[in-house]
Amino acid sequence: MTDQTLRRLPLLLWASGVIALWGLAGCSLTPNYERPEAPVPAQFSDAPARASISSSAAAADVAWQDFFNDARLKHLIDLALRNNRDLRIAVLNIEQTRALWQIKRADELPSVSAGVNGSRLPNAQGTITSTYTTGLSVTSYEVDLWGRVRALSQSAQSQYLATEEARKTVHIALVASVANAYVNLMADDALLQIARDTLASRQTSLQLIQLKFDHQAASQLELSLAQSLWEGAKVSLAQLSRQRAQDLNALELLLGQAIPSDLPQGLPLSDWALLPDLPAGTPADLLLRRPDVRQAELLLLANNANIGAARAAFFPRISLTGSAGLVSGDMSALFNNGNGAWSFTPQLLLPIFDAGRNQANLEAAKIGRDIALAQYEKTIQVGFREVSDALMARDTYERQVQAQNAQLAAERTRLQLTDLRYTQGASNALELLDAKRTLFATEQAAVLAQAQQVQSLVNLYKVLGGGWTAK
Repeated sequence: MTDQTLRRLPLLLWASGVIALWGLAGCSLTPNYERPEAPVPAQFSDAPARASISSSAAAADVAWQDFFNDARLKHLIDLALRNNRDLRIAVLNIEQTRALWQIKRADELPSVSAGVNGSRLPNAQGTITSTYTTGLSVTSYEVDLWGRVRALSQSAQSQYLATEEARKTVHIALVASVANAYVNLMADDALLQIARDTLASRQTSLQLIQLKFDHQAASQLELSLAQSLWEGAKVSLAQLSRQRAQDLNALELLLGQAIPSDLPQGLPLSDWALLPDLPAGTPADLLLRRPDVRQAELLLLANNANIGAARAAFFPRISLTGSAGLVSGDMSALFNNGNGAWSFTPQLLLPIFDAGRNQANLEAAKIGRDIALAQYEKTIQVGFREVSDALMARDTYERQVQAQNAQLAAERTRLQLTDLRYTQGASNALELLDAKRTLFATEQAAVLAQAQQVQSLVNLYKVLGGGWTAK
């Protein structure tokens, strides 16, 4: 064996030791994870029968561009997805969590550094001893025998994936919020038009009754009622104008900018071809389709991995520090005639007394896992309720709109007949004014019912996980 080989032997033995210990680092103290059983019924018992037999595509597989057919709304949703600050924060949270995960992954591998060091120290003879070294070094690499570092990396990975699901949740909520805000604005416009028409009609009626009153052909009661209805129409107009301005501000907040003036033409709510038969499937489907449920499960996995890291803290921890390179007493000769040098400093730390710190950390990790489990189960229960409510709303709003439209038709017929009777002198002004007042309220109710029906379908699309799939 040559002198050069002998000089390299310690380095080879050190590297072999590192590789051997690295190979032993396969033990894991993280509890085995099993998905908890969903604490909800197996079926949506109160949902309409068609919810489970529909042949339509699942909501989560329907892109929002296909669900909405209003070109104006599509443009608004696209603007919101590009400019909304909540969504931007969610994306930045992903980037931050990804960086933290990369840090934890890096701890699983040794960090190798290259450097040049020099020292000058006085010796017993009164002269200066110079030492210069250069080479590669590994500083405090932990041999992960018990899986502590790996468990921390797994926890960070689960948290990163959870932020991805959180972003999807924000994305879905934003699509639905923009659609609902836009529907509110359309309803406001329709209600404002009804209020303006009603105000003009009531002003004409007031002028007519005032003229009759002046000629003693109408009573003070009829005049007072006409004045009250006219002032009431002005009150409604002011309220609706304020409501529209507030709804416009809400929509612009979602968009992250002012509404552009060059938007394409929109459709009336009656022409919106939303998919009314989105199938709900079973509650178990929510585990796979709703990102908020997946996020809660990933956070549960992260807390489960923390238990493994806390358990590993009870066992000995081995760390390695070493270096290999050249050493010389003359800086100019370091790279030419320098001698080979190495150092290997393993360290074994066995916790003996820590005043209960490790046990407290383990208890805290277990409690954190239990909290995450409760949050996961609650997320499923909230999702179950939201879907059940949305399915029932879809069915009942459909019947409500049909009845509301029938009532509106009846009130219009009533007004026509009452006006005809009033013209012929067979009815008084009180009956005519009452018919106009009832028609005004019915027209408003019809607009609101139609808007709520559309919003109920949008909400069903949202709670079933629709709105994330993009083209």
